[in-house]
Amino acid sequence: MACPFFVPSRRLDLNGWVRPPRLPLGDPWAGTCEARAGEIFEPPESQQREVCNCGYARGRCDRFPGIGAPDAVRFSVTHDTPARLLVVYVVEKDHAPAEFGTLEYTVDSASLNGPPMSNILVQQARAFLASYLSRRAQRASP
Repeated sequence: MACPFFVPSRRLDLNGWVRPPRLPLGDPWAGTCEARAGEIFEPPESQQREVCNCGYARGRCDRFPGIGAPDAVRFSVTHDTPARLLVVYVVEKDHAPAEFGTLEYTVDSASLNGPPMSNILVQQARAFLASYLSRRAQRASP
């Protein structure tokens, strides 16, 4: 479950962990925090690895907004064909779904279609899909 205010932009290497954890976006990502309206901030890499990539940052991040804010975002592939993926996303608040939807990703055109979403959610979905497609390619190669 990534932090709902984390905007992933590039993969981080796996050297920060002895054994890489399972991460909500698949791979560790570096990026920016948009928890404060109109302010883009790049947290230190250690915080991105342990907080931004993992969600539920309330009480662990001094930038996290007040009580009404969502806590995390989850993604899961529900349908996988060579040409198309269906991805379910769930925005959580207090460990319960607050918002959810289904996205359709067309592999050839790299298009992502679904309900209107924030730019942050789109960027997180694209990061999740990049990680997923990378793993899928690794499984397919001999």
